[in-house]
Amino acid sequence: MQQYIVYAVLAGVAWGVGGYFEKSGLQSMGLPPIIGIVLRTAVALIILGAFSIPVWKSAINQLDMKALLAVIIGGGVIAGSLGMWSFYSALSVSENLGVTLAIAFACSPVAGTIIGLLKGNQYIDFKIGLGILAIIIGIILIQLSHKPIQ
Repeated sequence: MQQYIVYAVLAGVAWGVGGYFEKSGLQSMGLPPIIGIVLRTAVALIILGAFSIPVWKSAINQLDMKALLAVIIGGGVIAGSLGMWSFYSALSVSENLGVTLAIAFACSPVAGTIIGLLKGNQYIDFKIGLGILAIIIGIILIQLSHKPIQ
């Protein structure tokens, strides 16, 4: 199995398990989504900040402002702020974590592929196109079959 697949599966499992606890905490305490995001971000900053100390020197030596802005805008503003705010807003009122996670994370490859195609740096063939179509159909089916727990 390729290394990127292992990491992608690990990320999905971590987000699913973490999402369960985040949803539970937000709903049981009635916390606003923004507080959950700040707590998550603060803890991640401490842990990842400590692990990143050894690599900062080499990263600064390779400083490319265009690439740095892409990470700041794409990761910090769009995914980190807008994406997390939207996700936590969904978690705070979600009836079914699986449906919420499926919709949120199924939209990610669709959006990424579309932006890559528009920028002209995304490869697509029949299998990838069919896979993206299957994701879209899956999102629709999950949403149509959603029945709240009573």
